Amino acid sequence: MTAVRETASGNLSASELVDVLRSAIIRGELVPKQRLVEADLADEYGASRGNVRVALSELSVEGLVERVQNRGARVRAVSVDEALEITEVRAALEALCARKAAERISEAESADLRKLAKEMEEAVERGDREAYSLCNQRLHARIIAVSAQKTAEATIKRLRGQAVRFQFQLARQPGRPSVSLPQHLAIIDAVCRHDADGASEAMRLHLESVADAIRASNL
Repeated sequence: MTAVRETASGNLSASELVDVLRSAIIRGELVPKQRLVEADLADEYGASRGNVRVALSELSVEGLVERVQNRGARVRAVSVDEALEITEVRAALEALCARKAAERISEAESADLRKLAKEMEEAVERGDREAYSLCNQRLHARIIAVSAQKTAEATIKRLRGQAVRFQFQLARQPGRPSVSLPQHLAIIDAVCRHDADGASEAMRLHLESVADAIRASNL
């Protein structure tokens, strides 16, 4: 089962439990439509019933958990069609963020992005899909942060959470990193060169590629 980090009191906090359960859902350790019984989760993860309740409420806001009348909570099942729709909406929003990031980015922030590009290249070279997936997440988060588009950021976070299981599985597919790496490098290059149009288009094309990969897969 997923490793957990306990607090000094021996109980996992609500925020820690959110992170642990989110990871378990993304990785498929907790599967779609699986019931999430508060008492069982409290025993399994070393948390209080109250913290379990808070964590499930937070994950329901993120779209990873759903409440079923008279049946409690369960892992929310997201269909391929819904994942595609989410990815298409993300493409529009993240293209906007890439444009704004290109307009705003500082020299120090550009240096950080280019360093991240190098890390991604090295991860692909050594076949480390886990490291590449983490770099992927950092890249998208960093561009959104640089863009300073708070409304878009909040919306993207909610949307991404709902379809993140599909994206996680895609990132771990053999050969997928070598497909997406040139796309990520194009985004980084355009943003760092203050090419707003190029950054927007590169991000749009990248997320269209993600949608195409979801559509073609059997996830």
